[in-house]
Amino acid sequence: MTTNAKHVAVIGAGIVGVSTAIWALRDGHTVTLIDRKGPGEGTSHGNGGVLASAAVVPVTVPGLWRKAPRMLLDPNQPLFLKWRYLPRLMPWLLRYLSHANTAAVEARAAAMAPIIGDSLADHQALAAGTGAEKWIVPGDYVYVYNDRAHYEGDAFGWDIRHRHGFDWQVIEGDALRAYDPALSPAYNCAAVLPDHGRITDPGRYVKDLAAHAERRGARIVTGEVTDFVRENGRLTGLRVAGETLACDSAVLATGAWSGPLAARLGIKPQLESERGYHLELWEPSVMPRAPIMVAAQKFVATPMEGRLRLAGIVEFGGLDAPPSRAPIDLLRRSIRTALPGITWTREVEWMGHRPSISDSVPLIGEAPGLKGAFVGFGHDHVGLTGGPKTGRLLAQIIGGRSPNINLAPYAPSRFQ
Repeated sequence: MTTNAKHVAVIGAGIVGVSTAIWALRDGHTVTLIDRKGPGEGTSHGNGGVLASAAVVPVTVPGLWRKAPRMLLDPNQPLFLKWRYLPRLMPWLLRYLSHANTAAVEARAAAMAPIIGDSLADHQALAAGTGAEKWIVPGDYVYVYNDRAHYEGDAFGWDIRHRHGFDWQVIEGDALRAYDPALSPAYNCAAVLPDHGRITDPGRYVKDLAAHAERRGARIVTGEVTDFVRENGRLTGLRVAGETLACDSAVLATGAWSGPLAARLGIKPQLESERGYHLELWEPSVMPRAPIMVAAQKFVATPMEGRLRLAGIVEFGGLDAPPSRAPIDLLRRSIRTALPGITWTREVEWMGHRPSISDSVPLIGEAPGLKGAFVGFGHDHVGLTGGPKTGRLLAQIIGGRSPNINLAPYAPSRFQ
């Protein structure tokens, strides 16, 4: 409990914002949680549901420059682009691709390991006593490959994971069949990562966490924050739906929508939406034993409450364009290859926005342009995984405490 209690306003009620709210409440602060749609309605609703602790390797691996053009032209590859958006995307894309080298990947992995490396324990600590614990299921996370050579082609990423303390078991052939008979016989190799987990209904999970925060005294406001109120260089409130909400501190955690408000804090984040898709198969005839990452198509199939959620795919097209058909069609084709003979009773399609920073490292910390304003966004594919740790770090900083990790890699000032 802090001895310097504050009124903390959290902008954004996804997993990062709700985690921040809960940890701030536990520290004795008063909390207002603000979201334009309500808790758990955005990206936190539609993610893949995997607590992917070992996902420290970014998309921007060496060689992406060469692979990306071919992927964009192949309808069976998990990369799509709305071509009309390319001129607007290009400045960000060039910065993003400039990090597709060994040194940048290693720096990103070193930055992300403290944020996501203990994700299962972080979620369990966050959810303890909230009623949301029921959605957390510990277990393996399985990368499946066509064969041993296919797995060894990913040696660069696996070596980085090993150097950050992650262990896994490689199983092949009959051993893989015995581990999970549902998998296609076309897969003859898998890397099984223990000590991971999954959330069996991410949207409900975040809503239950928010409901706990409300029971603990948090005020939940549905509305859009348009500006920060300041006096002598310090935050004194927020403008919400044309009115002023007084507060001592504020946290910006609105994911891919954070750019305009970040600019008002003196930050110009190199931020873009990675449009992600999911396809839910309700009452499937077969279910994998654990979440699987199908390496060939870069999609995840996660067992959830009553359904199997297929998630992944990267599409660049901005925040405003409507969903595309091709990514959903690819997910449907891919699962029929991965789990032969699978049937289901109904489908649910979804498209959302991952907040992707050009260097693949989130912004976490105090804003350089306004005392008392903090940010926590930009987690790309690991927002659910890293949300609880990010929220805890922000609560510690707000309370004037020094976290036990180096916050320099996440400094918002790098985009000042």
